[in-house]
Amino acid sequence: MFEKQRSHIYSTYFAPRGKNRIYEMGIQLSLLYLNPSDKIIGVIGEPGSGKSVLIQGMFPGLELTNDDDGVNIRPLPLLDQDQDMTFFTPHTYHIDIRFEMGFTQRSVLVDAIMNAVARGKRVVVEHFELIYPVLGKNADLLIGIGEEIIITRPNIFGPEPQEIAELAQSSLKYRLMAHTAEDLVERCLTKEDHERCRHGDVKHGFILYFPFTPPEIDIAEAQKRIDEEIALGMPVAYYDEQHITIGGVKHLCTGPRTHVKNTNQIEGFRLLPNLVYDKYEKHYMLVGCVGEDSEESIKNLHQVLCLNEGLCPDELTL
Repeated sequence: MFEKQRSHIYSTYFAPRGKNRIYEMGIQLSLLYLNPSDKIIGVIGEPGSGKSVLIQGMFPGLELTNDDDGVNIRPLPLLDQDQDMTFFTPHTYHIDIRFEMGFTQRSVLVDAIMNAVARGKRVVVEHFELIYPVLGKNADLLIGIGEEIIITRPNIFGPEPQEIAELAQSSLKYRLMAHTAEDLVERCLTKEDHERCRHGDVKHGFILYFPFTPPEIDIAEAQKRIDEEIALGMPVAYYDEQHITIGGVKHLCTGPRTHVKNTNQIEGFRLLPNLVYDKYEKHYMLVGCVGEDSEESIKNLHQVLCLNEGLCPDELTL
């Protein structure tokens, strides 16, 4: 597998929104791409993008030195290696460069990373793009998280960490908008439909899957209601690991940290006006798009639907 990866530029995957889906993606990526000889794993992405959850999926049991609840491990194990050379010394270290730069000079962090590598250890480096100019060495495996997960095995010609950082940063807004819009749609469902629906992805959007029977929803009315909620500017906030609040009302959500802060930050929300039935998987799909190009995205999805159903595009009305 590693020999095949020598010709690999990069792969992209939709970045899941729920915590369990991100865990599963992390497991999948570790099986596909992680090599025992990889010593520096660079992870790039903005706060709320799911970096920590993805890392936990890729490296089960790894103790993260910071977490979303503000708990930070001290002393930092990576900086305390000389005191930790026992039988139980960790094989893999974790460091969040953005956080640690507030307390430690980058040159000290670089020395610690390279010291660990020299000892045969692995280091998972969050915000790798911030340490790369001083480190002078690219990661063995580089992962960027925005709307998509970008995974690459760079060589001396790139890709550079900053390139991945720019891609991840520019696309994250679509993931945040799509996730929040998806939750607004869920609020239009019956309790039974909400409990049985599953989640999927399209570019700049989302899919809600309903097995065997269609959901009880008037799509035109849902579009109208959600447009009104977006215009109202309802605050969206983390409540706990299973819930958010929208306009102060608690809502079940398995990815509570990946949202816009206010519904008025959702741009171009559009629902595909028809439920889509997958006769092979036997489920109905409710599809939504966000962003400045959402109208074009809906038209493209509509055309694909017509082709799959053997219809002329004019036979289904948008």
